[in-house]
Amino acid sequence: MKIMLVGNGAREHAMAEALKKSPKCDELIVYASAVNPGIRDLASIYHVGNLGDMQAIQAFADENKPDFAVIGPENPLADGVVDILALIGIPCASPTKILAQVESSKSFTRELLAKHNVPGGPKFKTFTSTDGMMEFANELGEIVIKADGLKGGKGVHVMGDHFETLEDGVMIAKSAVEEDGKVVIEEKFIGQEFSLMSFVDGENVVDMPPIQDHKRAYEGDTGPNTGGMGTYSYPKNLPFLTQKDVDDAHEITVQTAKAGKEEYGEFKGILYGGFIAVKDGVRLIEYNVRFGDPEAMNVFVLLETDFVDICQAIIKGDLNELDIRFSKKATVCKYAVPEGYPTSPVKGERIKIGELPESVKVFYAAVNEVDGELIMTGSRAVAFVGIADSIEEAEQLAQKAVESVEGPIFYRKDIGTQELIQKKVEMMKEIRD
Repeated sequence: MKIMLVGNGAREHAMAEALKKSPKCDELIVYASAVNPGIRDLASIYHVGNLGDMQAIQAFADENKPDFAVIGPENPLADGVVDILALIGIPCASPTKILAQVESSKSFTRELLAKHNVPGGPKFKTFTSTDGMMEFANELGEIVIKADGLKGGKGVHVMGDHFETLEDGVMIAKSAVEEDGKVVIEEKFIGQEFSLMSFVDGENVVDMPPIQDHKRAYEGDTGPNTGGMGTYSYPKNLPFLTQKDVDDAHEITVQTAKAGKEEYGEFKGILYGGFIAVKDGVRLIEYNVRFGDPEAMNVFVLLETDFVDICQAIIKGDLNELDIRFSKKATVCKYAVPEGYPTSPVKGERIKIGELPESVKVFYAAVNEVDGELIMTGSRAVAFVGIADSIEEAEQLAQKAVESVEGPIFYRKDIGTQELIQKKVEMMKEIRD
């Protein structure tokens, strides 16, 4: 088969490896916005263009005629790349533009789920003007402000983290209305966040292992938000979750897929729930409609089932006939990022990766290769995933790997450490006792 991949980050590097590993994939063709040396070396054709140019993506696909496509990042999905490819007969293991709004519009998702009585949602209101904002904020007590559209992970402002008073929160909400014409104000949840990504074929929902991401730039979950500094997974369940938490999160995703189907047609692709375990169960923070980054790296190093088979089952609607398996290992992912990231990262600097331990996977993100050397381009640079029987071993492997990088980078040492994980376990115990 000839398979098309759109995107060029570390997530897409993991996807590209999984596709190429399949005996069914003869050719991998890639439409990217920049050179990723890891993906380029796997691809038969590697084209650099604008990920926002739907016509250019369609022309590339029309010229190369893949059997199907899979989309990595959120922006092309929000722009309707799946619909554009469908016009020329190319199916996608990714959702249509209207259903991609589950990620690209916070109000769309909250209102869809409220209409269909899907559990796990907060008290919320969508505002198209400033009228009543302060009154609703006072009613909730502690609030979260969510810009309606895609903001690259920077559209959510949480009281206590990003602002201190209700008045400050309402000021942020007013700015969001001025910019986008719409904003969501909702109650703040207290607990531990986790990612549960699921394969969805319109009817069937198959979960991947639960993972915890670390958005904050610095040790101890402090500093500015980032795209994600690292992640970890356990062989079974995250230690601060119960099986019921995971089952409840799964049920929310099942009902979300059903609600989407009833309103807009079958959701095909990835539903990635950002959930939070709270005092009395699980709540939904938000959905994404593609693999997470870094979470994709954790799941792909564990995935034992042929990814091409999974993509085809998503397209055909028969995921229930596929036995999707993940190896029972622990994983820890740590990103090496440029000094100054995320606010003023250095660019154009060389880095060199040292000798790596076995059982470590490397995924390239915002790096180019010039004369055999890796050059950072300004965002997260390289991800290292340690894979082992225990979380302690996986963390040590990832740490040794990220320490091997020479150049002006930094990373979080604490991701996957017993000390940090124990704090999360104790927090949940305290909340639920």
